Amino acid sequence: MFRHHPGLPWPRLHRHEQVACPFCDALQPAPRLREGEAALCGHCGEELYRNRPRSLSRCVGFSLAAIFFMVLAHAFPFLTMEAAGNRTRLGLWESARALYLDGAFLLSILTVLFTIVAPAVLACGLLYVCAPLMRGKALPGTVTISRWIQLSEPWSMLEVFLLGFIVSLLKLGHLAEIHFETGLWALSAVVFCLAAALGGIDRRELWDRIEVAKLSS
Repeated sequence: MFRHHPGLPWPRLHRHEQVACPFCDALQPAPRLREGEAALCGHCGEELYRNRPRSLSRCVGFSLAAIFFMVLAHAFPFLTMEAAGNRTRLGLWESARALYLDGAFLLSILTVLFTIVAPAVLACGLLYVCAPLMRGKALPGTVTISRWIQLSEPWSMLEVFLLGFIVSLLKLGHLAEIHFETGLWALSAVVFCLAAALGGIDRRELWDRIEVAKLSS
């Protein structure tokens, strides 16, 4: 079953892939959808996947915003603590460096990978892949980068970092005077923008658009 938006052209290609319903596990054909359509399970009616209207535009916009806020998060500290006349400013890189100096080498490396490298790969990769697809183009390495995006998505743990940061604040609040800085709000905006960019386009739809762009070039 399909819900569609009238007046849009049918896709150029027809495929014979199958998809399993996430609710009842029924296996059924998975044709390409026009923009605005949703594929429904013919057995239970659960939505299988969707071609969201203006999905590429939203993905590109939120990816650009994530990169912008990421620059702010790295350029400014996210926390200032004052205690006993000492003033400490903390940022993402400073957090990793402090862990390294304390001897937690592995934790320092993981902090850099999960809070700096993985989010940057996601945002820049989505922009590299989706921006040309808006014009029906696929840049060199699009397939490889799309795979890297899918691999790095589960390892982007900025929200986990923020949650741990909040828990730490609850413990440090009575020991020092704490001031929130620009980096904290920028980091929160990065989490929101990445979630919106990743949620803006379906994986199956993304691979469909890449396939059509490569075959038409």
